Amino acid sequence: MLKSKDFENQSEISRVKVLSEALPYIQKFAGRKIVVKYGGAAMKDSNLKDQVIRDIVLLSCVGIRPIVVHGGGPEINSWLGKLGIEPQFKDGLRVTDAPTMEVVEMVLVGRVNKEIVSLINQAGGRAVGLCGKDANLIKARPEGREGIGFVGEVSNVKIDILESLVDNGYIPVVSSVAADEKGQAYNINADTVAGEIAAAMDAEKLILLTDTAGILEDYHNPDSLIVKLDIQEARQLIEKGIVSGGMIPKVNCCVRSLAQGVRAAHILDGRVPHVLLQEIFTDSGVGSMIVSSLAVNNF
Repeated sequence: MLKSKDFENQSEISRVKVLSEALPYIQKFAGRKIVVKYGGAAMKDSNLKDQVIRDIVLLSCVGIRPIVVHGGGPEINSWLGKLGIEPQFKDGLRVTDAPTMEVVEMVLVGRVNKEIVSLINQAGGRAVGLCGKDANLIKARPEGREGIGFVGEVSNVKIDILESLVDNGYIPVVSSVAADEKGQAYNINADTVAGEIAAAMDAEKLILLTDTAGILEDYHNPDSLIVKLDIQEARQLIEKGIVSGGMIPKVNCCVRSLAQGVRAAHILDGRVPHVLLQEIFTDSGVGSMIVSSLAVNNF
């Protein structure tokens, strides 16, 4: 004879409790667009990769409309090495001459993008891979600095194809390659692409997965994480040098998207298992959240 106590399992009870607490967030964000910039360790570590992919599919299953934007720096470096091309960087940007641009496009559009699409589809989602060239999604222009080659900026975003896909339950997966008016391909920072797409799509959230805990008041102290700040405070942190190096373009990207109407921008540690779900579906959240104004009440 089986009794109810035989079925009691603390981990199962905890799981049900978490699901119950997620309900108001699922209700709030159902039908809303969330742009996720996917990269860093979460793209390289197979276990983390599987978790991120499953989390993206789960978001789609509960009615949220995720859009994934990705880069692929390590994979690009690997293929450049195989072809005997030495990777070069200037001011933190990849120097992208014509041969390098061919490799960047081959790797991001032909390899990394299709791998992510395949993984999402295997996990039960419906993903469609795109780059900026598809349906003129992104128009590029030169970044402008000398000696960096075909490194671009976003000139314009045409969202028709993205709207059509998300409205029909598909998960767009966008690689950060686009072309200018003459058809010249450019390599664009994936954070920038994610921010501009989030703004153009009137997204609820922009989420950048990184290899840091978020914005730290003291870079050497992980306990100094700044959990929530507004645009003005973010700019002050850059001016004071507290936000520096590779974090500057990420914070600027968040600020720019917020100024164009995105409700909240998040910088999350992609090395944390299921970090997307923790941020979106829990009261505490994780990482750093930037909002337009702290006077505005945000989930």
